[in-house]
Amino acid sequence: MTRHIELVVRPIIDSNPITLQILGICSALAVTTSLSTALTMCAALTVVLMFANGIISLIRNHIPPAIRLIIQITIVASLVIVIDQILRAYAFELSQRLSIFVGLIVTNCIVLGRIEAFAMRNAVWPSVLDGLGNGIGYSVILATVASIRELLGTGTLLGYTILTTVRDGGWFEPLGFMLLAPSAFFIIGLLIWLVRSLKPSQIEQSEFRDLAQGKEMRS
Repeated sequence: MTRHIELVVRPIIDSNPITLQILGICSALAVTTSLSTALTMCAALTVVLMFANGIISLIRNHIPPAIRLIIQITIVASLVIVIDQILRAYAFELSQRLSIFVGLIVTNCIVLGRIEAFAMRNAVWPSVLDGLGNGIGYSVILATVASIRELLGTGTLLGYTILTTVRDGGWFEPLGFMLLAPSAFFIIGLLIWLVRSLKPSQIEQSEFRDLAQGKEMRS
């Protein structure tokens, strides 16, 4: 039970796929101008990741190594098509805003990475929990970035006015830069800095330091 809880909790901070492994950055740039859009993307990726991990784990002993990537991508693509059709049927406007980015879940590094690193080596239930944990970790970062960008870019959250703009008689002047993709880079960079400041164990050892030490030992 402790291990199962750890599989869900650990990817939120300690092994977050974005802040630690620097994966899934593309969607963080593209769909985080609006919190509602980001949450939809998070839900879609989490569902795909859980089901893909579970299915791959279930059939892992029957997958020929030579074609494992083809099978993995086929399963993920099938799940993404189902998610995309559900969005088109029940949330068409959100589907239009997400456009091709739901489809790009197929090539998302987090999905393929967890399938290859975890689901291919573990049982079904732990694999599903690993997918859930990494989906939550991804969602926490995306939701944080989207909240900051929408709030500072438009003064709203989920479409509700939080900061009344000057145009509407308030004091807040929206920051147009927050609606541009580079702002997401800066916010993610600050989040990575914050997490690694609080958890120094996540800081990678400098490669230049290793090279310098190697030269000193040879000399």
